[in-house]
Amino acid sequence: MGSAATEGNDTLLGNGVVGILAETCNMWERRAPLTPSHCARLLLGGGMNGARVNRIIVQPSTKRIHHDAQYEDVGCEISEDLSECGLIIGIKQPKLQMILPDRAYTFFSHTHKAQKENMPLLDKILEERVSLFDYELIVGDDGKRSLAFGKFAGRAGLIDFLHGLGQRYLSLGYSTPFLSLGQSHMYPSLAAAKAAVIAVAEEIATFGLPSGICPIVFVFTGVGNVSQGAQEIFKLLPHTFVDAEKLPEISQADYYAHPEHYAPVFHEKIVPYASVIVNCMYWEKRFPPLLSMDQLQQLMETGCPLVGVCDITCDIGGSIEFVNKSTSIERPFFRYDPSNNNSYHDDMEGAGVICLAVDILPTEFSKEASQHFGNILSKLVPSLASVKQPAELPSYLRRACIAHAGRLTPLYEYIPRMRNTMIDLAPTKTNPLPDKKYSTLVSLSGHLFDKFLINEALDIIETAGGSFHLVRCEVGQSMDDMSYSELEVGADDTATLDKIIDSLTSLANEHGGDHNAGKQTELALKIGKVNECETGDTVDKGGPKVLILGAGRVCRPAAEFLASYPDICTYGVDDHNADQIHVIVASLYQKDAEETVDGIENTTATQLDVSDIGSLSDLVSQVEVVISLLPTSFHAAIARVCIELKKHMVTASYVDESMSNLSQAAKGAGVIILCEMGLDPGIDHLMSMKMIDEARARKGKIKAFTSYCGGLPSPAAANNPLAYKFSWNPTGALRAGKNPAVYKFLGERIHVDGHNLFESAKRLRLPELPAFALEHLPNRNSLIYGDLYGISKEASTIYRATLRYEGFSEIMATLSKIGFFDAANHPLLQDTNRPTYKGFLDELLNNISTTNTDLDIEASGGYDDEMIARLSKLVCCRDKEIAAKTVKTIKFLGLHEETQIPKGCSSAFDVICQRMEQRMAYGHNEQDMVLLHHEVEVEYPDGQPTEKHQATLLEFGKVENGRSTTAMALTVGVPAAVGALLLLQNKVQTKGVIRPLQPEIYIPALEILESSGIKLIERVEI
Repeated sequence: MGSAATEGNDTLLGNGVVGILAETCNMWERRAPLTPSHCARLLLGGGMNGARVNRIIVQPSTKRIHHDAQYEDVGCEISEDLSECGLIIGIKQPKLQMILPDRAYTFFSHTHKAQKENMPLLDKILEERVSLFDYELIVGDDGKRSLAFGKFAGRAGLIDFLHGLGQRYLSLGYSTPFLSLGQSHMYPSLAAAKAAVIAVAEEIATFGLPSGICPIVFVFTGVGNVSQGAQEIFKLLPHTFVDAEKLPEISQADYYAHPEHYAPVFHEKIVPYASVIVNCMYWEKRFPPLLSMDQLQQLMETGCPLVGVCDITCDIGGSIEFVNKSTSIERPFFRYDPSNNNSYHDDMEGAGVICLAVDILPTEFSKEASQHFGNILSKLVPSLASVKQPAELPSYLRRACIAHAGRLTPLYEYIPRMRNTMIDLAPTKTNPLPDKKYSTLVSLSGHLFDKFLINEALDIIETAGGSFHLVRCEVGQSMDDMSYSELEVGADDTATLDKIIDSLTSLANEHGGDHNAGKQTELALKIGKVNECETGDTVDKGGPKVLILGAGRVCRPAAEFLASYPDICTYGVDDHNADQIHVIVASLYQKDAEETVDGIENTTATQLDVSDIGSLSDLVSQVEVVISLLPTSFHAAIARVCIELKKHMVTASYVDESMSNLSQAAKGAGVIILCEMGLDPGIDHLMSMKMIDEARARKGKIKAFTSYCGGLPSPAAANNPLAYKFSWNPTGALRAGKNPAVYKFLGERIHVDGHNLFESAKRLRLPELPAFALEHLPNRNSLIYGDLYGISKEASTIYRATLRYEGFSEIMATLSKIGFFDAANHPLLQDTNRPTYKGFLDELLNNISTTNTDLDIEASGGYDDEMIARLSKLVCCRDKEIAAKTVKTIKFLGLHEETQIPKGCSSAFDVICQRMEQRMAYGHNEQDMVLLHHEVEVEYPDGQPTEKHQATLLEFGKVENGRSTTAMALTVGVPAAVGALLLLQNKVQTKGVIRPLQPEIYIPALEILESSGIKLIERVEI
């Protein structure tokens, strides 16, 4: 009987009878997959290859945008019972009890990426032997989704926000035309809503807006359909579009694979000028937030004009961190007040910013959205309604079939494999595959699901005899977006694991893309180190524990110092009896943490997303001290967790306002947040305060304080015309060359404009280091150090400077005058026909020359002579010797070459950064150098002679066992570790957010640094 019933039900597939579901997921859902006009065409006409629809049965709905009678008028049947339908279609997921067996269903199921919350739906689909087609998986030849509502979300979202913006401005005391605008659903059509926006625009154009709120600056994030829809509405208003400053081009694949390598600058470059942020961008929780709560708090305290956020993406706790909930169409706004303990309110009156975060916006334009959707779906329905087997369908529909006859189709067989291996890993534990001796962490990023590359990857692992479990999975929210998965892959022997890795590498190479050919990267792969799964190491160790957050170059020296203590350090009478310190290094990616601690005993590597406060708290609760070596934007959030759990913290970063604001809370909790414990700031504080306090102990008065610091190539590595190299992207360092500076010299306050910084450089020779030919440039605001060190009133000279080798600044000044540091988009770099470096150089020189003469490499005097002569004639370079050095630099950087400039360069600044990054990187085994030099002039009473106290630190990078450690990493990482050690030993009593300015810190810290090999040279001149 059972078999007969099943066989009978199977005949319903392909019977040409279509059912339309009543939407039940949300009271506002009024969309329909097909309109009455679509149904009429389907019932009257046939599909391709004889496919046709015989009947359409519509479940009754009193809220659907099209009334039941309209469907009846075109020949549809109205009935709750869809049991006669072979194909049943809807928009959103139906309730589980509405799913009938042995039918075909089409709707947005959100199951193909093994989304945990939707697995009960998939189980029901398989149990009832349903054929499931997912709209999200129907893609065109161009790889883009055919069925989507993105533009309607953007349109409705912006109109709704403008409606609320009028109310918000009214609460602030300003009447605006936005008050007359309704929400999107209040208009009978999109055209009527646009007409209302146009009416508002006309009133603004005629009467303007109150001067107290002008200009109103809208910032749009994202470039997809959602952003396009929002901008479509915005463009109806009187406006001017201003492009944001062009940022250096980054590799999208690298950003998706390693977002922790990038620091957001949105809060620095964009938000300070924004009135409204319209957020339409794709985001995953592993990416840094676009705007954090701490950043917003700081911005609002400094008078940021931000009024509101229209978060159309509605990512809860996502790219806009304070968006902690979605809103509804009936109550679309909340108010967030960062100044009042980050409080949330449902009204429009009061401080803070308003936010719209409605997650069902397209339904506000139900009529147009349904028409748009049905225009495409109606072309597919005849085929879906007429076949019994997916194999009979066109390929683009076959690929959209997740399940058929109680089984997953081959393309989606990865889903149970992923479900079975999804483990919510505790960030403090290692999770070896129990049945495999060897394992490695494999990171896959790209089009894993829409291109079904995840299937191929899992097949490779299992075919070779390996096993896996899913450590992390972040899925792209559209077919255009990349997904990311981390798999721990195991095998019984290294040969099998090597075979798996080789096969996965071949798969990645096959789909790796070709930038020159315009082919997008579909799959990127990164392999972690191979672990022998026998040790069972966890963080459950005896003795004190220190957590280091980060996995950059600075982390390893810090981990080495602490994990080796007290073996490498002899400071303190009781230290030889100290417990061994266990160090935990946590990074967003397990493999990066493993690389940091590789070969260091008493360490554990673990994976941690610091934006996951629960996981962060769990890990912090297990240690005594936390060292944050992450970007500055993360520190405040980490500090709050440390304060809550009463754990001390160390950073090498400057104390900014967000950290300073936590000082009272830290004091109340008895917690020490020790900041500025690196090199500069850090060791410079230790040296300064030691010299100043020792002078004052003898009743001396500080007449002058001078500090020089620089990270430089070692003399052997200073082998280019600028005698300088970069171990990172040069953009930040070059921009620092345009920062203004202020200092005090012999009682006079000296201000240096940023455009003249390089011209202000002066020669420097240090008697104790006579071989170094140096120069110094003033370093930003030196006067604040007078306040920190308590010498502002007595010292007539307070000067801090950056060190470079002599000759650097005069070349940089000339390059600047040529125009290479101009960050504005250059017309020559906007064309699709890219200029050569030589052609672009000619253009820049012509712009500052009275004559228009291109450089002739074949000229009788030669390229160098002609170039030197030309530069010498220009206002930018009157000195022939400097001109010659500049020409040498131009040739070294290849700025004279007949090679096309890459498309990523749109300004002269982009060009110089790109060439310096390529030509001025450190070579293999080349060493860097750190030089820090302080001079303090002290005047004593009773006729004692004036003394000049000097202290110098010179440190070189090291190469040991083939592993290089930079001097900069040593002199930042080790002081941070020393700070953690002092906190472990209870050497510091001052609570709150502090700097290392007190004797209880700088005296033992300097002794420990010297004991570990970082030694100061001190001398006194009379």
